[in-house]
Formats: sequence, structure tokens, C-alpha cells
Amino acid sequence: QTPSVPSSLRTKTTMASQEVAMASPNVDMDLAAKVVMQNMTETELQWTSRSDVYEYGSAANPEMAPIPVLVHPPTLHESGPTRVIPFDIDDYLEIDSQCTTPNLMASFLRIEKGDTLSTKATATSQAFYVIRGSGVTSGEHGNITWSQGDLFVVPVTEGNMKHTCVDGAKGGAAIYWVHDQPLMDYIGCKPCVRKFEPTLYKNADLLATVEEIKHTPMEDGSERNRLGVLLGNKACPQTKTLTHVLWSLLNSIPAGNVQRPHRHNSVALDLAVSAKPGVYTLMGKEIDSNGHIVDPIRCDWIPGGG
Repeated sequence: QTPSVPSSLRTKTTMASQEVAMASPNVDMDLAAKVVMQNMTETELQWTSRSDVYEYGSAANPEMAPIPVLVHPPTLHESGPTRVIPFDIDDYLEIDSQCTTPNLMASFLRIEKGDTLSTKATATSQAFYVIRGSGVTSGEHGNITWSQGDLFVVPVTEGNMKHTCVDGAKGGAAIYWVHDQPLMDYIGCKPCVRKFEPTLYKNADLLATVEEIKHTPMEDGSERNRLGVLLGNKACPQTKTLTHVLWSLLNSIPAGNVQRPHRHNSVALDLAVSAKPGVYTLMGKEIDSNGHIVDPIRCDWIPGGG
């Protein structure tokens, strides 16, 4: 029995041959059909040359480049000229475009006092956290003033954003910049719809909320071992997230407390906002029967470092 697909192709070939014959009665119909079939065969060869077929058991959970534990110290943004300082590890992750994780790009911005730095990203979401200094950011969404501890997010932005430092210690301002252009690069699209509006989180409001939680007892009367606030957006009431793709937590650990091990279901980009010497995080792949991390990697918290 003739397969249905080749039958359909033959029908199209016959129609093409008839069209050629109508345009030029002297054309050899068999030759025309042969040329059409040859072209179709070449197309099929090109298409099939790009295909791979894998045995399920060995390919269902493919090995991928592991996400490394990397430290980006504050010394990167504490001196030098005005510039973007990217955390670019795409070569390590075997990804074609600039990225810090498979779906996010993080950078420090250093802006010397009186200077202006332009940034641009093809992203659905951009987040800016002010590590140090004060200044103004301007662009198509308007102008906004910022100071240490403030955080603001913007949606799709066609043009450049310009950040001007008015004042700051160590010769200027420092900003932590995160966006999802790597995700856009991966799926091959350019965002064109705003999923939220520009949003500002003032440092005073964030700290006030943390202070309120500190004095709110747990339901069981126990002491909190973490004082965390999620930064939500009015446009994301269900997910309670910073934007529809970015999640952000301001976490404070009281002195002398230990936060028990927990697991992340995605890559974490952490920034130490403030800490005294001796504060650190332990990370590892397994925990023992007592809930302690096996062979942990230690990362000390250094204010302004990621």
C-alpha cells in the first residue's frame, strides 16, 4: 500500500508539471518532474541531516555543564573607571551567548561620581540594586532617583538606560544589575509586551518590614532563625515575585543563629548586603543523617560581594 505522504508529494509534483506545461508546451514533462523530485530529495537530505534519535534510558536525563560556585568580590566595583563588570561564564556552561546562569545575566555597575553609564538588555525584566552611592537613572520609563539599599525593576526596554552617579563612597556608586536576556537568547525571541510596570522598592520600606517581622512571634512561640521578606509586584499576585520571571528575597539572619540546610530548585544569585566577619554559607550536594551538609563549600559573606 502506498504511504500517504509520498502520494501527496506525487500529487504536488503532477500539478507542478502541469503548470510548467501550460506555460511552455515544449518542456519535457518527465524532465520537469524529475527536476522537482531531485530538488525535493535534496531538501529532505538537508532536513534529515539535522536530526538525532536517542535511546530513551540513556538520554532522558542528559548530562549538562554543572553550575559552578563562584565568588565575585566587592573589590571588582570599588575602584577603576566607570564600566559594566559582567559575571560572564558562558564558556564554562557551554552556552553561545553571554550569561551568568542559563537564563540570567548578572553584572556590577561602577559609576564614578559625576559620570553616566548606559546599559541595554533585550529582556523582559531588569533589576537594579544599589550597593553604594546615590544618583539618577533615566530612560523611556522616566527618571528615578536612587540611593544605597534601593531596588528597582523595569519591563521591556527598547532603548538605553542611563545611570548617573551624584555621590558615593570609594569614588562613586555601585549597582547590582540582573536581567533575563540569556533566556530570550535561548528561546530566540525579542520581548515586546510589558508584563509589569516599572517598580521601586525603597530601602527604608524594606528594612521597616524586616524590623516588623523581627518583633512578630512565631505561631508556636519559637524564635525565628531567619527574617526574610519576598519582594512582590502588583502585577504578580499569584507568584508573589519581583517580576513574572524574577524572584527576590531579602534575608536577614540574627546574630548567633544558624539557618538549617535547604534546597534550591533553580540557580541562586546571592548578594551580601551587609555582614560582619564570620558570617558564611555552606553548600554541598548531600546532607547526612543529622541534617549536616557533607563536604561543604564555604563562602564567606563580604558586603557588596556576590
